[in-house]
Amino acid sequence: MASTVTQRTSGLVQRRTEAIRSAAVDRESGGEEDEARREEEEDDDKGDSKETRLTLMEEVLLLGLKDREGYTSFWNDCISSGLRGCMLVELALRGRLQLEACGVRRKSLLSRKVICKSDAPTGDVLLDEALKHIKETQPPETVQSWIELLSGETWNPLKLHYQLRNVRERLAKNLVEKGVLTTEKQNFLLFDMTTHPLTNSTIKQRLVKKVQESVLEKWVNDPHRMDKRVLALILLAHSSDVLENAFAPLQDDQYDLGMKRVHTLLELEPEKESTKPNVNELMWAVVAAFTK
Repeated sequence: MASTVTQRTSGLVQRRTEAIRSAAVDRESGGEEDEARREEEEDDDKGDSKETRLTLMEEVLLLGLKDREGYTSFWNDCISSGLRGCMLVELALRGRLQLEACGVRRKSLLSRKVICKSDAPTGDVLLDEALKHIKETQPPETVQSWIELLSGETWNPLKLHYQLRNVRERLAKNLVEKGVLTTEKQNFLLFDMTTHPLTNSTIKQRLVKKVQESVLEKWVNDPHRMDKRVLALILLAHSSDVLENAFAPLQDDQYDLGMKRVHTLLELEPEKESTKPNVNELMWAVVAAFTK
């Protein structure tokens, strides 16, 4: 009798121990990616407080904004699609999106579909809006298609609802909330326009310095040893036609050297680079979409 009770007790203890161990494994596997992303984001933005940590979209817009006037160049017709590309890369860097498997025949980057890896909210309204569209769309679309759809550049009236509206204004308001910009009204003869002049020059200077140093003092001569976020920023700022603004203040010799190194990055072949270990394939797909 006593031995039977002992066996039952030990059996209960064993099952309970196994259940606890199983639950712990589930939590670990589910939380691994989130923890990795949190650590990556914290490492990427050392020295920045939570309030002034900027997304790729905000950084590209900030590089494109005129400091005093508070608006982007009227002649820049690249920044709209560039900002949509930034959203896709930002979501990929945060572990929300990825490309479908390349398959045995090795599909090209531009023919592979964008897959929702996680629909966990990012805390950014624009990113979550884009993520919701991508998650709910079946069959999935390619990177090129998503840049066009999110920009509203489609002839299909049934897909116009994918367009993210007033993106620049919404990003500027984010930067106002983070204390980087302020809001003013300017009169342009026939109409009034809301502008967002720079109010915190330290944040802008830190951003410009980060871009400059990545191809000057901190140049590593290997894109795969560069910080993924900084590499993406350089490539996407170029696609958005705002990268030049970061190098304009440099002396001639530094400017020439910096731009020479930028061109070595721009001349990389996305298809080839995406096959190397520890890369973000979706980022290279976005680069391929802008350079095709």
